[in-house]
Amino acid sequence: MKQIITITSALIISLTSIGQELPKLTAETDFSIGKTMTIKSRILGENRDLNIYLPLNYTEDSLKNYPVIYLLDGSKDEDFIHISGIVQFGSFSWIKMIPESIVVGIANVDRKRDFTYPSSNEKDQKDFPTAGKSENFIEFIQKELQPFIDSTFRTAAVKTIIGQSLGGLLATEILFKRPDLFDNYIIVSPSLWWDNEKMLKEELSNYTSKKSIYIAVGGEGEVMERTAKELFEKLDQNKAENTKLFFEFLEGKTHGDALHQAVCNAFGKIFVVKEE
Repeated sequence: MKQIITITSALIISLTSIGQELPKLTAETDFSIGKTMTIKSRILGENRDLNIYLPLNYTEDSLKNYPVIYLLDGSKDEDFIHISGIVQFGSFSWIKMIPESIVVGIANVDRKRDFTYPSSNEKDQKDFPTAGKSENFIEFIQKELQPFIDSTFRTAAVKTIIGQSLGGLLATEILFKRPDLFDNYIIVSPSLWWDNEKMLKEELSNYTSKKSIYIAVGGEGEVMERTAKELFEKLDQNKAENTKLFFEFLEGKTHGDALHQAVCNAFGKIFVVKEE
């Protein structure tokens, strides 16, 4: 009986579709949210891809300069598309969570190499045989990447860095060693376990510019949660008057899905959007 009903239903659907004319395709174009630029880095000795998102009004408003958000793990198949979408949404005139901004996604070649400083821990060395070149990568950001972006696009002075996991470790290292490279630091689930948690023992370099620092972690185990909180406490104890510092534990989030909620929350806390 069920087979008869199924066959009958299929016949009815087929008969109904006979004679119906499908819509005619009149145009087809590719849809893109940005562009990819490749630069040759003398410091790194290799080509690096940069994924660029420009605000919707970038070409129309030729007199306006835009803050820049630098995204670690910024490959097309990593976080670039997701974070650019959050930036676009947050900058809509009826949302006003963040000013219209340029996003620079730094595509990875070897994140274990670029995002870590040399470790004395034998397990780190075994698990990450190419690790320990973060100093070169920071030099690349300061001396090649930022000047290239500033000379190519209409940029404002405000710079933000977003890093998660090993990217969060690198963002923390930059904050400690060269804090004036960025004005805003969004550090999510940082891998501070690296090198027996040595980064937490480092001294924070002095800085004079205004800073906003946002740290977040989800339910990611004792080590990840403890070290993120210890980073916040260390920064809080040494916080300058011109620094805004935030910490959030993201209930219900894990290492795999904490980033997007954290970035949304960070934008809402860090940025003040002025009426135009």
